[in-house]
Amino acid sequence: MPTPTLRDLPLTGPALDRDGAARPGPDLFDELWQDASTRVLPLWQGKALVRDRDGGSGASQPSADLALLRASTAPAATLLVYLGRTLTERPGRPAGTPVVAAVLSDEEAGALEPVQDAWQSLRALAPSLDRDDAAIFTEALAITNWHAVHSHCPRCGSPTHVEMSGWVRRCPVDNSEQFPRTDAAVIVSVIDDDGRLLLGSNAMWENNRYSLLAGFVEPGESFEEAAIREIGEEAGVRIADPEYLGSQPWPFPASIMVGMRAGLAPGQRAEDLLPDGEEILALRWFTREQLWAERASLLLPGGSSIARAIVEYWYGGPLDAPPAAVADR
Repeated sequence: MPTPTLRDLPLTGPALDRDGAARPGPDLFDELWQDASTRVLPLWQGKALVRDRDGGSGASQPSADLALLRASTAPAATLLVYLGRTLTERPGRPAGTPVVAAVLSDEEAGALEPVQDAWQSLRALAPSLDRDDAAIFTEALAITNWHAVHSHCPRCGSPTHVEMSGWVRRCPVDNSEQFPRTDAAVIVSVIDDDGRLLLGSNAMWENNRYSLLAGFVEPGESFEEAAIREIGEEAGVRIADPEYLGSQPWPFPASIMVGMRAGLAPGQRAEDLLPDGEEILALRWFTREQLWAERASLLLPGGSSIARAIVEYWYGGPLDAPPAAVADR
């Protein structure tokens, strides 16, 4: 029987109709700036301007909204990208509202909002945003991150020009087009014959932080092949029959996380774990009861990540409650 997929993952959701048909319009931004309904999302150094739900600046409140400005009040920008039109109704933002991402210089960002705490990263802000705003910020960050590292032609090195309302860059020398790229990575829950979950501690983390093992898909690999290779390289064990669980955009800077789960291959012993010693320094099998008992001393994946969602899928519910008596999935 196919594995049920994960639903409603953080940072995902159809918040915008991306309106690809409108992108080629050479005068699109002029038209949007004349439309009083257009809203502009200011971005500075990968951070968005936010307002708390009481209308003030900053994200000190438990819940916050993106500060979507009217086009008439938006400052000059170094880059504009048309993100699309909203799909849902909300106060001050009817369905069909055009949304534009605007990357600001230091000078423009400081003039717009000098309080630096009013500019928040997606990692910090995601738990306090509603689903639509989180998805809008994710799209904006992903596409502007791509622009930040693709300003020149990979063939000849010439500066490229932005076209298609921010969705293409063209080389003026050889006329080649560069399109946004996303790097696929697999993230895998490995479960042994006793229903225990494998978690690892990365060399770049605190030694009490644990998460699922993950890695980028290499050229010529399927997701399943990448999962088998990555677990073999990082944990020293063989897995079998990886199954798809769900996917999540992860624009840090430009990934799509493909969630999978797998069991150990026939004949593979759980005790044969061998961390690679470079990327992964420690590996452990956890029961649900152990994860709960050690909750005060363990640092686990954040609530906005697919890693957290997959761990909770195995656990049977939120990690802030004792494990329910659930059958292994």
